[in-house]
Amino acid sequence: MTPAPEADARLKIDDLLEAAGWQVQDADLANIYAARGVAIREFPLKSGHGFADYLLYVDGKAAGVIEAKKVGSTLTGVEVQSDKYTKGLPEGLPRWHNPLPFSFQSTGVETRFTNGLDPAPRSRNVFAFHRPDLFAEWLETDAGVVSGIAAESQDSFGQPSTFLSRLQQMPELITEGLWPAQIKAITNLEASLRDNHPRSLIQMATGSGKTFTAINFIYRLIKFAGARRVLFLVDRGNLGRQTLKEFQQYVSPYNNFKFSEEYIVQNLTSNVLDTTARVSICTIQRLYSMLKGRDLPEELDEESVDSFGNLFKEPEPIEYNVDFPIESFDVIVTDECHRSIYNLWRQVLEYFDAYLIGLTATPSKQTFGFFNQNLVMEYGHEHAVADGVNVNYDVYRIKTAITEQGGEVEAGYYVDKRDRETREVRWEQLDDDFNYDAKQLDRDVVVVDQIRKVIQTYRDKLFSDIFPGRSEVPKTLIFAKDDSHAEDIVKIVREEFGKGNDFAQKITYRTTGAKPEDLIAAFRNSHNPRIAVTVDMIATGTDIKAVEVVFFMRSVKSRAYFEQMKGRGVRIINDNDLQSVTPDAVTKDHFVIVDAVGVCEQDQTDSRPMERKKNVGFEKLLQAVAFGNAEPDVISSVAARLARMEKKLTAEEHRQVETLLDGKSLKQLTGDLVDTLNPDNHLAKARKDFATNEPATKQVQQSAVKLVGEAVKPLCNPKLRELLLEIKKKNEQIIDTVSPDTLIFAGFTEEKAKGVVESFEQFIADNKDEITALQVLYSKPYKQRLRFEDVRELAEKLVAQVEQLRIYQTHPQGWEKRVPDELWAAYQKLQAGKVRGAAANHILTDLVSLVRFAMHQENELVPFPEKVQVNFRAWVEQQQASGKSFTAEQRKWLEMIRDHIAANLQIETDDFDYAPFAQAGGIGKVWQLFGDDLSKILDDLNEALAA
Repeated sequence: MTPAPEADARLKIDDLLEAAGWQVQDADLANIYAARGVAIREFPLKSGHGFADYLLYVDGKAAGVIEAKKVGSTLTGVEVQSDKYTKGLPEGLPRWHNPLPFSFQSTGVETRFTNGLDPAPRSRNVFAFHRPDLFAEWLETDAGVVSGIAAESQDSFGQPSTFLSRLQQMPELITEGLWPAQIKAITNLEASLRDNHPRSLIQMATGSGKTFTAINFIYRLIKFAGARRVLFLVDRGNLGRQTLKEFQQYVSPYNNFKFSEEYIVQNLTSNVLDTTARVSICTIQRLYSMLKGRDLPEELDEESVDSFGNLFKEPEPIEYNVDFPIESFDVIVTDECHRSIYNLWRQVLEYFDAYLIGLTATPSKQTFGFFNQNLVMEYGHEHAVADGVNVNYDVYRIKTAITEQGGEVEAGYYVDKRDRETREVRWEQLDDDFNYDAKQLDRDVVVVDQIRKVIQTYRDKLFSDIFPGRSEVPKTLIFAKDDSHAEDIVKIVREEFGKGNDFAQKITYRTTGAKPEDLIAAFRNSHNPRIAVTVDMIATGTDIKAVEVVFFMRSVKSRAYFEQMKGRGVRIINDNDLQSVTPDAVTKDHFVIVDAVGVCEQDQTDSRPMERKKNVGFEKLLQAVAFGNAEPDVISSVAARLARMEKKLTAEEHRQVETLLDGKSLKQLTGDLVDTLNPDNHLAKARKDFATNEPATKQVQQSAVKLVGEAVKPLCNPKLRELLLEIKKKNEQIIDTVSPDTLIFAGFTEEKAKGVVESFEQFIADNKDEITALQVLYSKPYKQRLRFEDVRELAEKLVAQVEQLRIYQTHPQGWEKRVPDELWAAYQKLQAGKVRGAAANHILTDLVSLVRFAMHQENELVPFPEKVQVNFRAWVEQQQASGKSFTAEQRKWLEMIRDHIAANLQIETDDFDYAPFAQAGGIGKVWQLFGDDLSKILDDLNEALAA
């Protein structure tokens, strides 16, 4: 039995399918030839694949699936489940492809679609379902049967059938007649489209030929990429006519035909769309009227969208219109896109499943926000990012202005408001300035460009700074704040990397379809996904050895928990296993923490215009009421906002409000407030209060004040006001698409390394007369040998000063074993050209090299055993030059003595009673080999090798 919430979603899905031309059927009453498009509910798949919520048939053959989820479900995590269904059609049933090419995930409120015919298929939000006719067109073009081979036995698709597919095969641009800026704009735009960016912005100065540029790329998109229809939106009717002339005058450099000789161009002056036209020119206001099924007065077509928009404070929401399917246009070009079309009228653009291209000379912050900050052309400026760091284990820090400081959206701008439960989005103009701090990000406020800027920085720095020379994205684990944040990250990661669904996956407890453990196994053992986004699921106890990047987009207060999360990257893996999932990796000799939050640095709509105080915040309105303000405008605005809020309350919130209202509902309170604004109620109150049928004006005014006072009295309760404000903040996330983020810093941090080195060198200076090892090393009396006990004492003194050295934060226990490693890494960070052996496992005697380097006795920091090795070769050569030679057995013993000195600074005759000498014959054997020369050899080696 289908759960009630999902059943409700299916009712909405049924309606959307039928509106789009699909005949919805039950499986036991199915007739796949009853219509061109048939959607069969609860279709049983082959063993192990369950039931498809809807199986889509086109022209009698299976073509796709729909996975239905309850309202509020996040959908990218459902893609694995629907993808599984596309591969589960029982053998023998007719199909267009195997797997089935089309898949939807839908709640009835939000719908995502993946076109498997596309290269690197990636899901996208769509307003509704596509019509069967479009799928048939794609499938027929795609050559469902090739060389007599049944579609179900094909492993790949035929010829390119989708717009995105054909974009990959565009011919070279003929640049004759184009200015350099226009060439750059067209080239960059086509690259953006090939990478499947849904929105692109072209900024070109006035007079630089934006429309001519647009006609050039529109021509190419139709002729070479097969765009079925392009919509060109203009600000006013006269601009539409002007644009039509420019299309008619354009001569193709490819065949010398005029644009209008090859293709029909329609300038819409009525609500009838010419379906044979390849280009439709239209105003945004006419398009809105067409979708609403209304006629538009001709004079309004000549109004600027700014003034037209002001006629409607809250435009009615658009619903699906069967006369204008969502696939009516492949591309929408919005001229003068800096105007308010993306504010009040953005729902018109987002109705269509089309690529959006903006043209403007004067972009605003809102423009950049709407076009996802994807500025493909900025006339006169080129964008370049300088990268260049490569270190062993360290923190790669990404700082942006909004991440660090929060942000502000000024009053008058429009923001999205997304319901936390349903994820339904509405648009609202800000009443006053909206300020938010960094702690509110991704919970109360989603700043789209803040997430995008962090991901763009990682992408841009990945192969030059973080893993230079590499071309494959290393296995990357991103920690998000919650499931909704993870959802937002996954979408932007896929878009910015230009990859499909399989490239980045969300792995959280709310992931459905595939079991989370199966996704984890794929992340561990398969090439894809390259990037996994999680909240807590992979934070602890999950061994994914191939992870080379641990990416923090959330803060963590618990040090123990942070260490566990960080530990996802420390696992070693042999080269073959690493290369099996990351082919261009050589070896995993380090991992990188990408810190985007500083974690490593921290030990809806009303039917009438009731609201008259649009520039006053809700909190301020409640405060005004609490202090006795009874102005009609204030009461009306409060009532309007409470009415919107009441529609969003959960059952628990209704209960909480009614408790504070002594049983009265918020709807009743709103009704009482509205009643106080009715003059008839003022008169009735005065008649009752003063026992007269003809009360004086002053008496009516007095009664009106009393009536208002009684109605607003509940709002004088601070607990109720606090609850209302809490509910308002909790139920919706504000999505700031206005504020552009800026990169402050991206690079490996040096602060810690500087602190460690400075503290170490200060320690040496402070103790040079107190610690024997330092005394010896400072004075360099080689005849006074440095003993191992002296170095141990030095290490112990260092351990006592560990807090001073600021290394304890990383290694609170067993620090003395890591002293050389940490100091070595710090010097490597600051003086990489003078440091060797940074990746080695250092031993205690390496402190000798560290001290000598810190004291500037050595120009290069070399591991002590390596230094001993060099000295040993020089000693042997000296012996040979003086006529002394050694047998192979003697050389073997000399090398054992060398290695002992490297680890212990010196050797005494008693040492021959221990390994490894004892196993080779001990003191007796060494006397036999060297005789009376042994003592001198040991003295020489002790002095020469440890020098």
